[in-house]
Amino acid sequence: MKIIKRFFELDFILLGAVGFIIAVGLISIYSSTGPEVMTRQAFFVGLGLLVYFVISFFDWKVLEENSFVVLGIYLLSIALLLALLQFGPEIRNVRRWFRLGPIMISPAEFSKLALIIILAKYFSMRHVELYKIRHILLSGIYAIIPTYLVFRQPDMGTALIFIVLWVGILLISGIRLKHFLALCFIGLTSLGLVWGFLMQDYQKERVMSFIDPQLDPQGIGWGGRHARIAIGNGGFFGTGIGQGTQTQYGFLPEPHTDFIFASIAEEMGFIVVTLLFIAMAIAVWRMFIVIFSTESNFPRLFISGFLIIIMFQSFVNIGMNLGLLPIMGTPLPFVSYGGSSMLLSFTGLGILESMRYNDT
Repeated sequence: MKIIKRFFELDFILLGAVGFIIAVGLISIYSSTGPEVMTRQAFFVGLGLLVYFVISFFDWKVLEENSFVVLGIYLLSIALLLALLQFGPEIRNVRRWFRLGPIMISPAEFSKLALIIILAKYFSMRHVELYKIRHILLSGIYAIIPTYLVFRQPDMGTALIFIVLWVGILLISGIRLKHFLALCFIGLTSLGLVWGFLMQDYQKERVMSFIDPQLDPQGIGWGGRHARIAIGNGGFFGTGIGQGTQTQYGFLPEPHTDFIFASIAEEMGFIVVTLLFIAMAIAVWRMFIVIFSTESNFPRLFISGFLIIIMFQSFVNIGMNLGLLPIMGTPLPFVSYGGSSMLLSFTGLGILESMRYNDT
């Protein structure tokens, strides 16, 4: 009876919005890749829903009150990233996934959740002492370690997400303006070192292609160029499922992951894209309700961090499809193909649901 009662107390408005977003993604994946890939994605959706429901029964206060659990989660995520660099298979010149039969697992997705948890724990205990520079530096170490490890894979998009997450939680926690400006100066100064010593040649080419789209339109600039063409093709009603020329004839690279937004816009049109944006806005609104209704700092910071991840990834993915940002291989949450990303998103929602239900 308790399980049935708990089921009817779930946030069905949030679930409905997320369900619509997932459905659009599944239809697009089916259109661009066929039933096999769509079935694998549907499997992870089902598994994610199960994880969400189970975690919603979990008492989130274990994370707030037990530092050993939080530190253990963080250290496990670092260990997985280190193991990936040493033992992970090299696929298309990168090491981002462990292969488990037909399934690919990305430790970086787990690291996103681990970083949110440890930063929320750290700042919820010290928000009144944030004026002390040592707290900014120590929290920065927590962020820099996974950032460096994912950059080594190499994965510039996820590395940037870690940095944005850290800075975002700093701002929400109440960092002083002079400290924030100092961080901005250090960050801008570091860009030259990152460009000269850390970035791979293809990453530099993507940035240069973004600055000058005509630099290599048949090479590194191909994807962005055809993503814009696909979006323009869609018009108001779209070309129809399975009828997009850019999506169906190989002009649009990775139409089920990096460029899934362009594929949706081409085949489903402006109407569905607008509904997709409305569903995203509803989901964000429901999360903000929990932020403003909770009475302690840890859930506020955790949900804020989770929102930063979801919103920033959406911004980057859609921005690179529209040609407003360089191509960084960032998935569109709940839409792009990827089991690890789907499980991360549902795990975050499950913890959020626990906070909504158990916060007193």
